[in-house]
Amino acid sequence: MELIIGPRLYSTWSLRPWLVLKRCGADFTVREIDIYSPDGRAEMAGLSPSGLVPLLRVDGETIWDSLAISVWCAERYPQARLWPTDPHARWLARSATCEMHGGFTALRTHCGMGPDHTMVGPDRCPPPTGEGLDRDLRRMVSLWTEMRVRFGADGPYLFGEWSIADAFFTPVATRFRHFQIDLADYGDDGTAAAYRDALLAQPDFLEWSKEALR
Repeated sequence: MELIIGPRLYSTWSLRPWLVLKRCGADFTVREIDIYSPDGRAEMAGLSPSGLVPLLRVDGETIWDSLAISVWCAERYPQARLWPTDPHARWLARSATCEMHGGFTALRTHCGMGPDHTMVGPDRCPPPTGEGLDRDLRRMVSLWTEMRVRFGADGPYLFGEWSIADAFFTPVATRFRHFQIDLADYGDDGTAAAYRDALLAQPDFLEWSKEALR
């Protein structure tokens, strides 16, 4: 099984399924491609149906898209309990994951990751501004706070125990850290900040960070 990813410093989409596969204890290799270089883009054109990372090559198939890979993992590794066991929590965990996957456009635009905006390493960027960003940040704080209050009693993650939702929000935590965003400015009572810190301290993410900085 091979996971094809973009540069670890920048590729938030690649981080998500990598975290999920690690949580599963899956036996997989990683191929990192510099998607920002002409050679890397040419290589991707021959590998990816969409031309994008990440890709999972398994059992003679290529699965593309971070959410599709994560859903495949939940099916292949049910023992990993990648969704909450409580049905209400599970429904909302999937809703939150899909909202992150397809929404928060202003946050992605104004707090993007790329060669000039690394996902790991020291903070160095001032808080950004932009149309819609305030709305996205307030929605993120509200979402994190509500899920933590309702379902977070059994652990530090969004629904208590670690789930696919946490994989999808980990890159958001890195953006908040990198762009020095004070969540209290967007209605946080400390709950969202504590969740952010839990994501940044998660052991698999720390392993990813260490590899990215080599």
